[in-house]
Amino acid sequence: MTSSATILPRLGTLALALAGAIVFSVAGLPLPFLFGPMCFCLVAALGGARLKGMGQVSVGARTILGVAIGASITPEVINQIPQMAMSVALIPLYVGLIGVIGVPFFRWLGFDPVTSYYAAMPGGLQDMVIFGEEAGADTRALSLIHATRVAVIVTLAPMILTWLYDAPPTGAIGAPVLDLPPAQLVLMAAAALIGWKGGERIGLFGASILGPMIVTAVLSLAGIIQFRPPAEAIMAAQLLIGIGIGVNYVGVTLLELRSFVLAGLAFVLILAVLAAGFTEFVTLTGLAPPVEGFLAFAPGGQAEMTVLALVVGADMGFVILHHLTRIVLVITGAPVAARLMKLRKSPR
Repeated sequence: MTSSATILPRLGTLALALAGAIVFSVAGLPLPFLFGPMCFCLVAALGGARLKGMGQVSVGARTILGVAIGASITPEVINQIPQMAMSVALIPLYVGLIGVIGVPFFRWLGFDPVTSYYAAMPGGLQDMVIFGEEAGADTRALSLIHATRVAVIVTLAPMILTWLYDAPPTGAIGAPVLDLPPAQLVLMAAAALIGWKGGERIGLFGASILGPMIVTAVLSLAGIIQFRPPAEAIMAAQLLIGIGIGVNYVGVTLLELRSFVLAGLAFVLILAVLAAGFTEFVTLTGLAPPVEGFLAFAPGGQAEMTVLALVVGADMGFVILHHLTRIVLVITGAPVAARLMKLRKSPR
């Protein structure tokens, strides 16, 4: 009973996502395997459909992106790290400003101190919800605010890349699977699985992306892995990411839509101003090319930014190093800062 109650909604969700991908592909829209599923699932969820995420399959799909990042880490990228140091050093200031502005903003909207704090932190959705729950925050509010942040940034980023930077996200995402040597496919699959499960075993945060990235990077630097994952695998990862964003809105009430989602939308405007300022600074000072600067400081999810970096042909090493720095800083620093500030949930 439980199995069919889970499987049937998931099959329906997958069918809806595939329909979205097909419609967006036929219409010639950018990133159809990401935006088609995201839009179809989001609209259906807001319409009351009882969609279901793909569970561990979605988590496993993120290993593909980890392998793609790791395969992009070559000796040439390593040699460029000292040149990236100045722009990476801006990330703590960037995160600090987001917190200094974001926390009072959410307090002004009426959220309690703990919820305001974790809603403002530009970390991963799951991480912020887990940390916030442990501290006594409103997890439903956190989930919807961060989901809205990611959804809006993922939607707007391709438009900005196209209109402002003349870098439409229409580039090749990888070679077809039949064009890659079978031995390389086996190596990439092994790196994904070993990195993911090994990372989980040692308690690595974001193990599904970072574990495969680390293992693949080692093999790439050794000259053993010489290709990125095939295009079909990247498209599957996009589809599952799109589903994951859309299903976050399942069961949203009008009250939640008015308060939590609108709060998330308003906060995105603040983030956009800050991101634009830092992007302009690193571009004008020659610390980064325009496209890489934009992607590096766009406060979206690591997986989503990886996809965008892939399809516009950006310097993957540069973009991911900045996002890793942001995520590490938030994940390690946010709980510590919350304890130092003695944040507690206000009594209702």
